[in-house]
Amino acid sequence: MHVMDDAERDRLERIEAVLPGRWDTAALRSGASVCLTLVLPFRLLAVLIDSQSSAVNFVLFALFLSFFEVGAGCAAWVQRVGFPLSHALATAAASYVIAELLFIVIRLIRGSEIPWMGILITFSFVALCGLVGGVLGSRLQAQGFVPSSQRR
Repeated sequence: MHVMDDAERDRLERIEAVLPGRWDTAALRSGASVCLTLVLPFRLLAVLIDSQSSAVNFVLFALFLSFFEVGAGCAAWVQRVGFPLSHALATAAASYVIAELLFIVIRLIRGSEIPWMGILITFSFVALCGLVGGVLGSRLQAQGFVPSSQRR
């Protein structure tokens, strides 16, 4: 069981005074904007390339997932309410849903088949990358690295 010392209690009280509640919406917006800024152009490029090579597709998919990790890590790092993993997971999941809805609409307009199972499997990978990003963002905070927006 973890017992809070006075410094940690004071820190949490300052956080709660600045941002009461569980969600730091500015952090969620920041992380989602990073995710979507990286993912959407890359996803369009991957659609244009449409490679038949397994190696190329694997590299493209790994890069795609890493963008969610970066955005989720940003949300975890800049959040100020003490819930980095929640912010990272919410950022990655919401960003993926937004991006995928856009591509579902495009598929519907084009009359293409929608790979529902692939979408769900990819969502689980995105969620895992969101958690990894959350751990990395949390570690940045724990090491004392402060985003420029929070420096005094």
